[in-house]
Amino acid sequence: MEVTIDKNSGYCFGVEFAIKMAEDEMESGGRLYCLGDIVHNDMEVKRLSEKGLIVINREALQDLRDCKVLIRAHGEPPETYKLAIENNIELIDASCPVVLKLQHRVKTAFDKMEKRDGQIVIYGKKGHAEVIGLTGQTRGKAIVVMDDEDLEKIDFSRPVTLFSQTTKSTKGFYALKAKIQERMADSQYSLEEVDFTANDSICRQVSNREPQLTRFANENDVIIFVSGKKSSNGKALHQVCKLQNEKSYFVENESELDPTWFSEEDKVGICGATSTPMWLMEQVRDYIKSMDQIQSACH
Repeated sequence: MEVTIDKNSGYCFGVEFAIKMAEDEMESGGRLYCLGDIVHNDMEVKRLSEKGLIVINREALQDLRDCKVLIRAHGEPPETYKLAIENNIELIDASCPVVLKLQHRVKTAFDKMEKRDGQIVIYGKKGHAEVIGLTGQTRGKAIVVMDDEDLEKIDFSRPVTLFSQTTKSTKGFYALKAKIQERMADSQYSLEEVDFTANDSICRQVSNREPQLTRFANENDVIIFVSGKKSSNGKALHQVCKLQNEKSYFVENESELDPTWFSEEDKVGICGATSTPMWLMEQVRDYIKSMDQIQSACH
């Protein structure tokens, strides 16, 4: 059995940077809190908590004083920074540069839209950490759209500026853009010039993984996709594999592997989400190889 790890899988630079910052800060001593899970992967969260990283939620942040809090790659809304000043909290800001740039673009567009009675629409998952940071730039006024029914929240007679959460699928974004254009054209206001601007703000490090995974899934007989179950990026990328290769299996770690998925002559490919650590994919690879050795010995 041949087992290969996809060289393009694993952390994007934003997540890698945040984890490095957390580890460096903990090495220098002192208590470090993290606002939300640093990455959507329970195994990595557990590893870092064993090193001393304390995960807190927004409610717990209100009660903290005189301490250090890490902001993860997803970014934060302006209120978090305001609260940090009030409570004398030192923020270790590991916000991804791509996310920070997008927050600035959303804020600028929102200020313009306010003057024209327009709407900011964000293609993303409601309640996702990055989306909370983005809607925070609009004082919570942005409309978050994920499914067709969410389109009902938009007033198609008023100007619309569309952005996307950086980790969403490019295909999904352009499908949504087309639906908004269609609704605007069909509306009774179509005689007037209704203003619509669509900004493809998806991170290319993420979107490029789709064609890369398409190739990888085709090159292998069996695909083991390693990801945390909370990762929306993981769910989307696993579907990319599944479309190409029916024998694509989603696992959180090696304990979920099933020996019946494999045969001795298979080419097995291991890949993962932008939140999947390389050490975890290596662990899964080693386990599959040990399973193969046991099977070979039994024949």
